[in-house]
Amino acid sequence: MDGSDSLSQATRASWIRRSEGQPHLVVLGRRGRLEIVPFDAKSASLSSSPLVEHEIDGVPIGFAVHPSGDSFVCSTTNGCKLFELYGRELDVKLSEKPIASLENVGRQECLAFSTDGSRFATGAKDGHLRIFEWPSLRILLDEPTAHKSFRDMDFSLDSEFLASTSTDGSARIWKTNDGVPLTTLTRNSDETFECCRFSKDGTKPFLFCTAKKGGRMLVTVWDISTWKKIGYKSLLRKPISVLSISLDGKYLALGSYDGDICVVEVKKMEISHWSKKLHLGASISSIEFCPTERVILSTSTQHGTVVTKLSVPADWKEWQIYLLLLGLFLASAIIFYVFFNNSEHFWNFPVAREHSLRPEIEGVLSDPQFDEQNVW
Repeated sequence: MDGSDSLSQATRASWIRRSEGQPHLVVLGRRGRLEIVPFDAKSASLSSSPLVEHEIDGVPIGFAVHPSGDSFVCSTTNGCKLFELYGRELDVKLSEKPIASLENVGRQECLAFSTDGSRFATGAKDGHLRIFEWPSLRILLDEPTAHKSFRDMDFSLDSEFLASTSTDGSARIWKTNDGVPLTTLTRNSDETFECCRFSKDGTKPFLFCTAKKGGRMLVTVWDISTWKKIGYKSLLRKPISVLSISLDGKYLALGSYDGDICVVEVKKMEISHWSKKLHLGASISSIEFCPTERVILSTSTQHGTVVTKLSVPADWKEWQIYLLLLGLFLASAIIFYVFFNNSEHFWNFPVAREHSLRPEIEGVLSDPQFDEQNVW
């Protein structure tokens, strides 16, 4: 099978994060089949040879990969299945397991794991929301009428909240620990919410929502301590089909219905990368940041999967930071040594003067009159 043909036919894709030293993997979904392929960080490309091919029943709708990288859930037109990965490096095997709680429950439009992997949520086409404890699959929330139909969902960084949007334009917040609805985001009569993502940097407790207001497309920002809107900005300026956020929370990615992708730096809320017509006018169905590299994975029904290296400043690697600190330490040591050897009058006190002062000090300390005056 030709690898490029596989990528062009894959209509859904998601990263599988592996432990340090192992290449990240990507799961590709196409009609009737899943494929696991390795990602080459140096060339920022996917291998043309799948490690695993697995036949499935139906067409993949979406994936939710567990943060551990050991398993993922695939939603298809015929239900949900759990897949577990075994092996190390490029010797990977895949096993399929049914999820009893999600058998015969209809089409699931949205799937999501919490950041710590302790929660799993599904949003059905008929508006049914389910939140499970993972891996026990104990039900935490079962709400048949959560929405008219699900559009998007995302867990907060601490797993406490779940945000969800509906095809009718509403957005709701759920408290996962208590299994109850918390609030509904306020909106104007001409405003509809579409996609949602929580901030991930651990310092700014925000919720980002794409919204259509009149003829404008906006990215709105909400304070999750009060659930009040604190700002908005028009960025892509065209209908937005998907929204994603990097694992470190520094960047947002927006995909359009005509194949454009733009990447926004969260700190400045400014566009730092733009790929126009990346999918040649096709609607982008999924978009996701690589776990460790400034690379995004995007898919569309017409043009399959595309890997894009972002034109954004490279992040410092851990070894580069240690090397910089070592360099600064060595430079400081050299400067100190040079200064010490060339600062005779400051550092090297004359020995003769030191000896000449000693009798005077001893005389003062042994003076009886001095001692009497300092008795308490």
